[in-house]
Amino acid sequence: MKYIKLMTVSLLALMLAACGETEAEKKTPASAPVQQEVEEEEERVDEEASEEASEEAIEEESPASATADPLYALNKANWSFKPIADAPSKVVLLTIDDAPDKRSLEMAKKLKALNAPAIFFVNGHFVDTDEEKAVLKEIYDMGFAIGNHTQTHANLKSLSEEEQRVEIMKINETIEEITGEKPKFFRAPFGVNTDFSKALVEEQGMLLMNWTYGYDWEAKYQDADALTDIMVNSEYLTEGANLLMHDRVWTAAALKGIVEGLRGKGYEMIDPATIQGVTIE
Repeated sequence: MKYIKLMTVSLLALMLAACGETEAEKKTPASAPVQQEVEEEEERVDEEASEEASEEAIEEESPASATADPLYALNKANWSFKPIADAPSKVVLLTIDDAPDKRSLEMAKKLKALNAPAIFFVNGHFVDTDEEKAVLKEIYDMGFAIGNHTQTHANLKSLSEEEQRVEIMKINETIEEITGEKPKFFRAPFGVNTDFSKALVEEQGMLLMNWTYGYDWEAKYQDADALTDIMVNSEYLTEGANLLMHDRVWTAAALKGIVEGLRGKGYEMIDPATIQGVTIE
């Protein structure tokens, strides 16, 4: 009898031990993955936060994400430029009209070699062919600003409002098609504007300008030496002056001397991208 009782107690102990192991085995698989998921979730959140912080740091450091403050404002009294805050005041703006006729690419290359920024004002009848369009694209790719000088160089006062619209908008569309960018500057042929053209130019986000002085259309200055001398020593040369030149043989020949002569007097050239009212893209 004692033997039977002993066997019964032993069996009972074995069963209880077996039940305890089974419960432990049941609990372990249920609890381990939960802890693993929590740890993995925490790691994922940490990684995402780290990636977001890195992306924010890159955006903050990227020059492309920052817009430079303007340095010069247009003075419509004489179409010169006034420095903003502590920007250098002894500067001039170089502009080339009637581009890209026959000498614009040569002029752009000379200016590029001299590290002299400029605006090339374009007429539509000079970008009719693929070759002419390629020339304008090359000038643009060298870093020069491209301006609107109307489609056919017509006097806007002699045109109806619809004709003025075509003169301004057609070349705008062509320039954007060639360069991928709308022009930011407008200069009317002969400096003649109308209320309609002014409103349209403003609507299109362009800065309208004429010039402070220029001479290369006058017969006595259609010579490189004479033109260089008058452009550098004109009585109208003043701080911020807006200099008008054209795509002409004699102007192309004078260009290097003009830039060097102005620099010899302490003047530097305004970067068109730093003019107020112009958005850097």
